[in-house]
Amino acid sequence: MVSAPSGVPVHAPTSIDEVERALRDRMYVAERSLATVIFLSLKLQKPLFLEGEAGVGKTEIAKVLSDLLQTPLIRLQCYEGLDVNAAVYEWNYSRQLLHIRLLEAAGEDSHEALQEIFGPEFLIRRPLLQAIDESHERSPVLLIDEIDRADEEFEAFLLELLSDYQITVPELGTLRANQPPVVIITSNRTREVHDALKRRCLYHWIDYPEFDKEYQIVTTKRPEISGELARQACRFVQALRRQELYKLPGVAETLDWASALSALGATSLDESIVVDTLGTLLKYQDDIQKIRGGNLGPLVEFAHAHTTINGNG
Repeated sequence: MVSAPSGVPVHAPTSIDEVERALRDRMYVAERSLATVIFLSLKLQKPLFLEGEAGVGKTEIAKVLSDLLQTPLIRLQCYEGLDVNAAVYEWNYSRQLLHIRLLEAAGEDSHEALQEIFGPEFLIRRPLLQAIDESHERSPVLLIDEIDRADEEFEAFLLELLSDYQITVPELGTLRANQPPVVIITSNRTREVHDALKRRCLYHWIDYPEFDKEYQIVTTKRPEISGELARQACRFVQALRRQELYKLPGVAETLDWASALSALGATSLDESIVVDTLGTLLKYQDDIQKIRGGNLGPLVEFAHAHTTINGNG
């Protein structure tokens, strides 16, 4: 496993300023506090637990780090009912059965056959086991995405991995990483994650961005739209998040909307184009009807005004 003398990945930044530059070079706009916790996660080899609303850029951190460290990204997408077979490992039953039949046909002892089929070559490695595979030339980035969607019982499977970067397979023993993976865990906070897991991580909350940051994100990632249209779009979204909606739009939705406006050749916001494209920002019909039903006009007016909400935008 290629690593720096301290055990830190070879291409890991050596300062917080370097993290900020690396993120910026990869078109990720981040505050100093986020750059700091990323630096500490790499330096201390501690998992990083990122929490926040959907669409604020949590998952993107893992992708950026994979590119920055020049190492593979292994992603475990969590969901209700996720278990060891899908997340850690399972045995290749069909291959095992075929092997047993071949051994029996060759006259081999059935007891010896059973011992043979529980070898590494019959093991299907799922994301968590892949992440600690000693064959990696560099420590990979392991993204455990939306841990809050998995059942609480699944968190117990992560404790051994996050504490010692090892996984126990009863038939093979304990498998350990030569160098620990870079672990990013995300949560949209649809439920509280257990303290036992959080204690093993560094923690950072990523909030909805203020106007200046969101404008910078849009102009960085969607340079095809004009600065004025980007300002109008960001002011509109900032005001939209202050409405009483079931689901507020994240930065991902702002970027989708900017792309939609560009694709339609828009140069300025008006009520007509907002109505036609509101589905790129809001994903629930009740929210769309609420905005269309009376709040749209003032929001569009605000988007054109050079005023501020709480000093932002």
